[in-house]
Amino acid sequence: MPFKPNYGMQRADRARAREARRDEKQRQRQERSDQRKAIAAAGEADAAKPPGNDLTAAVPGRDEPRKG
Repeated sequence: MPFKPNYGMQRADRARAREARRDEKQRQRQERSDQRKAIAAAGEADAAKPPGNDLTAAVPGRDEPRKG
Protein backbone atom coordinates (compact mmCIF):
# COMPACT_ATOMS: atom_id res chain seq x y z
CA MET A 1 0.00 0.00 0.00
CA PRO A 2 1.47 3.37 -1.00
CA PHE A 3 2.14 6.12 1.49
CA LYS A 4 -0.96 8.07 2.41
CA PRO A 5 -0.24 11.83 2.65
CA ASN A 6 -1.04 13.50 5.94
CA TYR A 7 -2.58 16.77 4.82
CA GLY A 8 -3.31 17.88 8.38
CA MET A 9 0.37 17.63 9.30
CA GLN A 10 1.39 19.48 6.13
CA ARG A 11 -1.09 22.24 6.89
CA ALA A 12 0.25 22.48 10.46
CA ASP A 13 3.82 22.72 9.11
CA ARG A 14 2.79 25.56 6.81
CA ALA A 15 1.00 27.29 9.67
CA ARG A 16 4.11 27.03 11.87
CA ALA A 17 6.28 28.47 9.10
CA ARG A 18 3.79 31.29 8.55
CA GLU A 19 3.74 32.07 12.27
CA ALA A 20 7.55 32.04 12.43
CA ARG A 21 7.73 34.54 9.55
CA ARG A 22 5.13 36.73 11.21
CA ASP A 23 6.96 36.63 14.55
CA GLU A 24 10.28 37.50 12.90
CA LYS A 25 8.70 40.42 11.09
CA GLN A 26 7.08 41.63 14.30
CA ARG A 27 10.42 41.35 16.14
CA GLN A 28 12.13 43.44 13.43
CA ARG A 29 9.38 46.07 13.59
CA GLN A 30 9.72 46.21 17.37
CA GLU A 31 13.50 46.65 17.12
CA ARG A 32 13.11 49.50 14.63
CA SER A 33 10.49 51.09 16.86
CA ASP A 34 12.78 50.82 19.89
CA GLN A 35 15.60 52.44 17.90
CA ARG A 36 13.34 55.32 16.88
CA LYS A 37 12.22 55.78 20.48
CA ALA A 38 15.83 55.78 21.70
CA ILE A 39 16.81 58.38 19.09
CA ALA A 40 13.80 60.52 20.01
CA ALA A 41 14.65 60.26 23.70
CA ALA A 42 18.26 61.21 22.97
CA GLY A 43 17.02 64.17 20.94
CA GLU A 44 14.89 65.34 23.84
CA ALA A 45 17.84 64.95 26.19
CA ASP A 46 20.02 66.97 23.80
CA ALA A 47 17.37 69.68 23.64
CA ALA A 48 17.41 69.90 27.44
CA LYS A 49 21.19 70.55 27.55
CA PRO A 50 22.37 74.14 27.65
CA PRO A 51 23.95 75.34 24.38
CA GLY A 52 27.72 75.19 23.96
CA ASN A 53 28.27 71.69 25.37
CA ASP A 54 28.50 69.97 21.99
CA LEU A 55 32.03 68.59 21.57
CA THR A 56 31.63 67.94 17.84
CA ALA A 57 31.30 71.68 17.18
CA ALA A 58 34.93 72.13 18.25
CA VAL A 59 36.31 69.83 15.53
CA PRO A 60 38.34 71.99 13.11
CA GLY A 61 37.59 71.55 9.42
CA ARG A 62 34.38 69.68 10.02
CA ASP A 63 32.17 72.06 8.04
CA GLU A 64 34.73 72.84 5.32
CA PRO A 65 34.10 71.38 1.85
CA ARG A 66 36.43 68.67 0.62
CA LYS A 67 39.28 69.68 -1.61
CA GLY A 68 40.23 67.65 -4.61
